[in-house]
Amino acid sequence: QVQLEESGGGFVEPGGSLRLSCTASGYVASIGPMGWHRQAPGKQRELVATILNSGDTNYADSVKGRFTISGSNDKNTVYLQMSDLEPEDTAAYYCTAQKIWGTPRDYWGQGTQVTVSL
Repeated sequence: QVQLEESGGGFVEPGGSLRLSCTASGYVASIGPMGWHRQAPGKQRELVATILNSGDTNYADSVKGRFTISGSNDKNTVYLQMSDLEPEDTAAYYCTAQKIWGTPRDYWGQGTQVTVSL
């Protein structure tokens, strides 16, 4: 009933910047907090950033000060602005959303690859 689609991934050099976008469609009124996770091969999936309907945000310590999460006024699109990228940021990035109406569950997008390398 809710679909998430990421875009904006690609290849960047260390120190570069990239902006990821996530668009929600379907029964978007049923979702509340949204965020971004990432996972690299051989590493555990981690939560990168979250944003609440109020606009409050939280970040993993590893990206704090470099990444910024934001949303559109209608809350249907969430962005992740990434700056001063490092090779350690290389991962598949997934958009997530929490369902707050009915049975709680998490929605996940298909992911977009970010590669930081010379």
